[in-house]
Amino acid sequence: MSELRIHVAARSAAPVERVWAVLADARRWKEWTPLRTSELEREGSPDPDGVGALRRFGLGPVVSREEVVGFEPPRRLVYELRSGLPIRGHRAEVTLTPWGDGTEIAWQSRFEPRIPGTGRLLHAFLRAVITDIARRLARRASSEEGGGRGV
Repeated sequence: MSELRIHVAARSAAPVERVWAVLADARRWKEWTPLRTSELEREGSPDPDGVGALRRFGLGPVVSREEVVGFEPPRRLVYELRSGLPIRGHRAEVTLTPWGDGTEIAWQSRFEPRIPGTGRLLHAFLRAVITDIARRLARRASSEEGGGRGV
């Protein structure tokens, strides 16, 4: 099976540090995404959300577990899926870059479907989820502490 790739971009009026603060705090994702569960199953080191953190995200009966494998505040977060979706080799990288007074969010993901013939469906599903979360991240960071509007 071939590897599938997703690239999503969003822009926030908030500075990089504010976007990072929202992105890196996995336990609060349930406050600004459709997720019902967002928690740390295991804390990372030295930052609780850093390398080694095992994040647990759930929407109804579907629960995924992701391990943080790259954590470079306030610019880069890398994670790998450990369980919860019918894919393998999933690795995602979120990069924050200054854009004027705000931030450009680049979210890249790659994976292979576990079940032959499901690649298109999984690609469409994950692209929609990542796009939604990136846009919500941009808006949430912009709205905190009196920030402007996300784009």
